[in-house]
Amino acid sequence: MNLKISFLKSKYILTIVFLSTVLNANETNHIETIYLGSGCFWGAEKGYESLNGVIDAESGYANGYGVKPNYRSIIQFKNKYNENNFAEVVKVTFNSNAISLEDILKHFFETHDPTQLNRQGNDVGTQYRSTILYVNESQKKLSEAIIDDYQNLLTDNNYGKIKTKLESLDNFYLAENYHQDYLKKNPNGYCPDLSTGIVFDNKEKSLLDNSFLLTGKQILILDAQSYCPYCEKLKENVTDSYKGSIPLTYRTSDQLHGLKINSPTWATPSIIFLENGLEVFAYQGYIEPKEFYKLLGRFKLGNSEAYNVAFNKGTDARFCKEYEIFKNTPNGVFLDKLSGEPLFDTDDRFVSRSGWLSFTKPVSGSVYELPDNSYGMKRIEIRSVSSGIHLGHVFNDGPNGMPRYCINATVLEFKARKDLS
Repeated sequence: MNLKISFLKSKYILTIVFLSTVLNANETNHIETIYLGSGCFWGAEKGYESLNGVIDAESGYANGYGVKPNYRSIIQFKNKYNENNFAEVVKVTFNSNAISLEDILKHFFETHDPTQLNRQGNDVGTQYRSTILYVNESQKKLSEAIIDDYQNLLTDNNYGKIKTKLESLDNFYLAENYHQDYLKKNPNGYCPDLSTGIVFDNKEKSLLDNSFLLTGKQILILDAQSYCPYCEKLKENVTDSYKGSIPLTYRTSDQLHGLKINSPTWATPSIIFLENGLEVFAYQGYIEPKEFYKLLGRFKLGNSEAYNVAFNKGTDARFCKEYEIFKNTPNGVFLDKLSGEPLFDTDDRFVSRSGWLSFTKPVSGSVYELPDNSYGMKRIEIRSVSSGIHLGHVFNDGPNGMPRYCINATVLEFKARKDLS
């Protein structure tokens, strides 16, 4: 009896081991690799890594001859138009059970301009050529079919011939370590968005209404059509919390109809300041919150007393017109003039007869303090947490032993309590 049970247990265990081995082998058989070049490999690498099913994306140099496989060599002027130069490519390793090669190739074509020969945007030279390097015949045949499909879509939209070079992989060398995960290592920058805007899911897009962007001052953020880490970082750190009075809108490069944009639209994110539909100035790339608000201050405040107060630690004239307006407002909240964040409440306002707005306290967490020893005085400066602008000073001579926050009215806006959402 014991021998029979022991035999059955052994058989059961062997069956499990066998099935496990088969399943693991099956998973391994679905690990595939393809090599894709679409200009600079920094942004392309990050784009592939964002796809579910992609296991790894590594930057490198492929199919070069007579040139050393390193960055210093391939960027030499003598190799700029050398047909034997290495191409900057991304080695994409993926699980075909989770993502198909077809989807990867569609992403490849949708995220660059394959009609450009040996360049992508401002990156010019054979190292930036559009190329698909296959490792087997099935990859070649699928690539040919995808190229034909995309060419038809491009032709229908008045684009030229695809210049993507389709060939078998002959050699590949990993790029230097500083090129790997470049966008992670360099968090402040931009992603080159050089796509044509033509996608395989060719559903007719309804034209977005840009009419409101043609009136007054507007902030336009140029977003990527595919994944861009700098765009996501700008949203998280700056624009998602923006509450200012100048409207902020996101668009992609193919959604700018009716607007007069002078700056290149291939870098994302780009911050474009518009007035009546015309670009006033722009900034390319990710920007920290305080630098964003300095640009916004330049746009909104111009060469004014408010700008001088906000960014040069100036001081309003006593009893200035903004003070006279704000000293007797109905109940409500005073806001940061740039970010729109609440700073002070009328419940904490009092008349100090100093000629500047006075409060006993700020809205919790809205300001921070810095020592100020300018002009031979020891004072405590008050700045806005959200935008970093100078607001005024705090003194210890308020009513009933409370502080007196002495605040410049020109850097504030007001919203009545009944209008607060």
